[in-house]
Amino acid sequence: MSTDAHESAGAFGVAAARSGSLVSNRGDLFASVDLGGTNIHAALADADGRLVAEEKVPTDSHEGPQRVLARIAALVNALASRAGAKPQALGVGVPGLVDVGRGVTKFFPNLPTQWRDIAVRATLEPEVGCPVFILNDARTATLGELVFGHGRNAETLIYFGLGTGVGGGVVIEGKLRLGPLGAAGEIGHQTVLPDGPLCGCGNRGCLETLVSAPALMAEGVRLMRSGQSARLHELTEGSADRVTPETMAAAARSGDQAVALAFARAGEWLGIGAANMVTVLHPEIVVIGGGVALAGDLFLPTVIETVRRRVGMFPTDSVRIVISELGDRAGLLGGIALAARGATLFPPIP
Repeated sequence: MSTDAHESAGAFGVAAARSGSLVSNRGDLFASVDLGGTNIHAALADADGRLVAEEKVPTDSHEGPQRVLARIAALVNALASRAGAKPQALGVGVPGLVDVGRGVTKFFPNLPTQWRDIAVRATLEPEVGCPVFILNDARTATLGELVFGHGRNAETLIYFGLGTGVGGGVVIEGKLRLGPLGAAGEIGHQTVLPDGPLCGCGNRGCLETLVSAPALMAEGVRLMRSGQSARLHELTEGSADRVTPETMAAAARSGDQAVALAFARAGEWLGIGAANMVTVLHPEIVVIGGGVALAGDLFLPTVIETVRRRVGMFPTDSVRIVISELGDRAGLLGGIALAARGATLFPPIP
């Protein structure tokens, strides 16, 4: 693991006080898996979130759920062998709906076969030799922020995860709210633009259709091909396939006003979504994470200004709106929190 990762993870140790650790031996290790459509990202860490081993392997989701689960088990066992210790529990963040109580997946919209009724817990536990907890990946990232990130001293938190989609999570009184289907917190699917673009969920004008990475990249391609972004054209050599949030951010930071405006517009849409959540819950903190958040300097001021302007029922000066300090490890560290603290982090499952 890199020195930066070690230093970054070590900074999260104060979070162990939340809910109390469920283990008495501070040397115990816990495993985490962040399952994505492209990669399986796994790690071992102690209960304070200090990473001791970490690795990514391709998901190869086309091979089907059982092969992916076998790959997860092999990866966790390889990390355990490298660390010289078996994990006490494993937390798995997955890209879709799950039956949290039974450890069964219900619907993964972006993976082959959609993983309907796959018994993840029953399959993995005998292979890794420890209890297994599963949770939606955005809610897992929310736990990472709650326990190890900006939310470690907060009781009420809203998390927006900006990536291929827009995931989220809601924390009230120090606990993640899941609802009867584990789907509470899908704040990326609130309607922001009536009659807006069709969303994969079937609704129109969802926040996800306006501020996700694909939405941002589509605007970047439009700007480049219409001749409005010479800098982006230069950075990508005119290839639409090379337009990413990263290349767009580079263009904006080097003075491309058209691309900078695209980020600002996304910030206003996100600010509207955040203002809605602030009006409903008046949280202590709103955290913005996910891959798009790496360009946070280009849109965060607009988000903050929009929230301040649109929430009129009460002052919002005390609501902190920040970019995640965990980066792409929010989900991974959330899995560690899930493994170490289990169901103490959310109300009883109905």
